[in-house]
Amino acid sequence: MGFRRSDAKVAGTLASLPRIAVGIALALGLLIVGCEGLSPRDDSGPVSEWREYGANKGGLKYSPLTQITPANIDFLTPAWEYRHGDISQGSASEAKTSFLATPIVADGTLFFCTGFSRVIALDPETGEERWTFDPELRTRSSKGPYPLSCRGVAYWGGFKDADSGLCDRRVYLGTRDSELIALDAKSGELCRDFGEGGRVSLREGIGEAPPWEYYPTSPPIVVRDTVVVGALVADQLRLDAPSGVVRAFDLETGALRWAWDPVPPKGSDGPSASGAGFDGVFRPGTPNVWAPMSGDEERGIVFVPTGNPSPDSYGGLRNGNDYYGSSTVALDAETGRVIWHYQFVHNDLWDYDTPAQPALFELPGVGSGRPALAQATKMGHIFLLDRETGEPLYPVEERPVPQAGAVPGEKLSPTQPFPTHPPPIHDDRLDVDDAWGFTPIDEGFCRDLIASFRSEGIFTPPSLEGSLQYPGSAGGANWGGVSIDPSRGLLFVNQNHLPMAQKLIPRAEFDKLDPDAAVYPDELYPMAGTPYGLKRVSLLSNFGAPCIRPPWGSLTAIDLVAGKVVWSVPLGTTRDQAPFPLWLGLGTPNAGGSLATASGLVFIGATTDKFIRAFASGSGEEVWRARLPYTANATPITYRLSRNGRQFVVIAAGGHGWSESGDALIAYALPE
Repeated sequence: MGFRRSDAKVAGTLASLPRIAVGIALALGLLIVGCEGLSPRDDSGPVSEWREYGANKGGLKYSPLTQITPANIDFLTPAWEYRHGDISQGSASEAKTSFLATPIVADGTLFFCTGFSRVIALDPETGEERWTFDPELRTRSSKGPYPLSCRGVAYWGGFKDADSGLCDRRVYLGTRDSELIALDAKSGELCRDFGEGGRVSLREGIGEAPPWEYYPTSPPIVVRDTVVVGALVADQLRLDAPSGVVRAFDLETGALRWAWDPVPPKGSDGPSASGAGFDGVFRPGTPNVWAPMSGDEERGIVFVPTGNPSPDSYGGLRNGNDYYGSSTVALDAETGRVIWHYQFVHNDLWDYDTPAQPALFELPGVGSGRPALAQATKMGHIFLLDRETGEPLYPVEERPVPQAGAVPGEKLSPTQPFPTHPPPIHDDRLDVDDAWGFTPIDEGFCRDLIASFRSEGIFTPPSLEGSLQYPGSAGGANWGGVSIDPSRGLLFVNQNHLPMAQKLIPRAEFDKLDPDAAVYPDELYPMAGTPYGLKRVSLLSNFGAPCIRPPWGSLTAIDLVAGKVVWSVPLGTTRDQAPFPLWLGLGTPNAGGSLATASGLVFIGATTDKFIRAFASGSGEEVWRARLPYTANATPITYRLSRNGRQFVVIAAGGHGWSESGDALIAYALPE
């Protein structure tokens, strides 16, 4: 299963030959002195679990562990593999699954969830199963646009140092049945004192919606004595989509502590509302919080990344609902009161919702060492904000953006915010001269295709003629977000480089194309309740490849102090999408996040090929890769449980919308 960087066929480059020689020399050296017990593993160094989705509540995705290093990573091999069996490739009655979970390791147990919302506890060092919990999911239907997925669970270690009974330590799960469930961390039994027999319904007050239109996909977060949860709301369906309300529940009883409905406050440009609105019904169409949240336990703050108001591509009828849209919002963990909010896209018409967990950090050379927050966006912008006030740590410029082409009834923002430290790290314009192909035939096709759409740079509005969107709605960055190595002052972010085209179609014409307002047929989006429907497509050549020059996916390191890119490399190859020998290192679409370690490594899966990779954090050199049974569109974790124990790197390999569904959780470690 493990492929080391000395596998020249996989590496596909002569540049790796010097490292092959080094790897062979190291291996021979170990064989020669093996009888003396020499090992590539150093048992000194720290011990660390992975207790939260992003390693800590601040979402750094960073580990202080140093046992696995660039010098010994050639010896990294599979230690154990667990197959959970929850797989569906999609059928008339059952949705396709994507195993995207980021496990957590807390108090000596590894916990994760499957696409069918099962929770499984394993021994972190052996992969041996300890318990499983099946919520007996009712909503397994194939209806809806998204695969069945669960990105993770949350853990609460209890108020006391010692265990005294059932549910003193808990695991929290959000399900596709729109439930928040509390489990005993030791046994997997339902915590019967939480809600109704261990379950809290998340459907109260959100209005009528089919099950697949509203449910949590990202993990809850525990901050102080509350567990906070948001939910996905399906894109582009209708103006009166379910509310994007965020709710906090008592850790022990499941009683509702507060509900923040992202409606405009009094004095804004929209109607006033607060709390649960009228008769306990939350306001339809408000921005949702589908991506992972962060928490500052010391300050009692929950940081929520918000999506778009509904629908995404027409804002003429939002009536102020975009006030909190495409933002990071800081909420008081005790009351749900808004402390501050910062908006990254004004009147978002591009599905540029804030897609990733805010990352909390403090560095002496960044913003005078103030408590900080880094937010990655789909536009290829990294915003650095003061964590306590929401003020930018460095200048953000409100720059004029395209205004021509807006449809009747639309209200465009004349400017959009652009960070300067770091400046944008994704191209923001696509012209005919940017067309690319493997041959003159597909390049010519792409030139004609690009020329057929309006293209005035980033934030070109959707139009009746059809407009290019670059970056596309998948980013830039997406839910994988960033990892930050505070010891080096480096931020790592993976991005997509994939243009799209979108065209607004008048309602009468659209309804003829889609009389039943079916969900996303042939890239058609109903946007019911508005004057328009939407057609949106990826900009692909007649050979099926993106119409722009590679890379189509990248991994980038940013010096947070200098605000500059240190390195950027293509992420992924065309293997598993193209036949041999067309396995080219062009970068690929990617979904999933990275993990940084104190030893100078960045681990990441995310790509359309079936590999997990490690890069040297200082140079961007790929120093290791391992072949997987499925694509790994998840975020890896690492942990070490004892001084004489091994450091493990674990990743979920379970496919995505572009690949076969799978169920493998795989751990790597140095030899014992």
